[in-house]
Amino acid sequence: MKVWARGGALLAAASAAVLVAACGSSGGGSTASSSGGGSGASTSGLTAPQANTPVPTSVGKGEGQLNIVAWEGYAQPQWVKPFEQATGCQVSAKYAGSSSEMVSLMANGGGGQYDLVSASGDADLRLIYGGDVKPININLVPQWKNFHPFLQNPPFNTIGGKHYGTSYEFGPNVLLYSKKTFPAAPTSWSVLYNKKYAGEVTVPNNPIQIADAALYLSKTQPSLGISDPYELTQPQFNATVNLLKQQKPLIKKYWDLASQEISLFQSGTTVVGAAWPYQTNTLVAAGAKVGDTIPSQGATGWADTWMLATKAPHPNCAYKWMQWVTTPKVQAQQAVFFGETPANKLACPIMDQISKGSCAAYHANAPEAYFQTLKFWKTPLAQCGNGKNDCVPFQQWVTAWTQITG
Repeated sequence: MKVWARGGALLAAASAAVLVAACGSSGGGSTASSSGGGSGASTSGLTAPQANTPVPTSVGKGEGQLNIVAWEGYAQPQWVKPFEQATGCQVSAKYAGSSSEMVSLMANGGGGQYDLVSASGDADLRLIYGGDVKPININLVPQWKNFHPFLQNPPFNTIGGKHYGTSYEFGPNVLLYSKKTFPAAPTSWSVLYNKKYAGEVTVPNNPIQIADAALYLSKTQPSLGISDPYELTQPQFNATVNLLKQQKPLIKKYWDLASQEISLFQSGTTVVGAAWPYQTNTLVAAGAKVGDTIPSQGATGWADTWMLATKAPHPNCAYKWMQWVTTPKVQAQQAVFFGETPANKLACPIMDQISKGSCAAYHANAPEAYFQTLKFWKTPLAQCGNGKNDCVPFQQWVTAWTQITG
């Protein structure tokens, strides 16, 4: 059984770098011939330091090596070995245990050591505005046109029309429940805050979990005026933190690994919690009477992006990797192995060839309306789209989460 964590619980304040326009810029080369960039891309008063870095117009000969920072399970032999044979690029993977560890490893543009990182949405903007990743030419990733539309130009990796990587795999954060306790699926996230289930609730140990509570409040307390769970003014943030502090006595465990939540439900210790489809499917396969749902308030979700280091020493191999892992076959292999949903729509039938029913189990064939219910992770910034610096930045989320869970 795979055990893994995403986002990370033990986030060092040092790695939650302050995001300001003066973020350091790292120099870096480009592959083959390249075309010049346009005006600098900026969002909400922030400027991406590498916005004008030229992107290649073609992919040259591989350099023979590729160094990646990835989630464990993102560089498995079944798709790495064929890639190495086809391209001559030998893959060396450094597995990270949290988004903040990825940001730390990619400091100074990857330090001239790393080429790519499989960053989640809560890290993307930190990497972009920190100048540690640079734009890519998405036209050199042919399968991009077969991605789900919402992953072709998502705001967490595409700024000012410039792509800072290629979308990869994704998944929703669902409400997992015991069918013994809930014969019918709960219709609201309110069960996670209900004293009736004190000591039987579990949620991820991750500061980005604050967004889940904010999404719930955006629907149940509209007077707060929350329109984006990642863009919270101080009063909105305070209300959300207060809700999570009230929830604290109900929590049996803030889980760090998917395996921990699986064990909690298998033992009957918990009856409801925030989870990923992976936990649900693993539990059901083991005979547990559980189900999951996306309640009426919607749900958050995570989506990963392969991002190119500013100082990538093997850029041609990096492009070859992005081309390889976005093909339908590799997307299907990755999705089934890891328990997530592929960006490439053409992967669905191959998933079912590998594991019958996996396409539907991981919502790979869901209608576009389903994906629109998901609010994908993105890095909270002080500059949050209203022309003011009045939103609570990520480092304060980290501090508050420590206070909540401590």
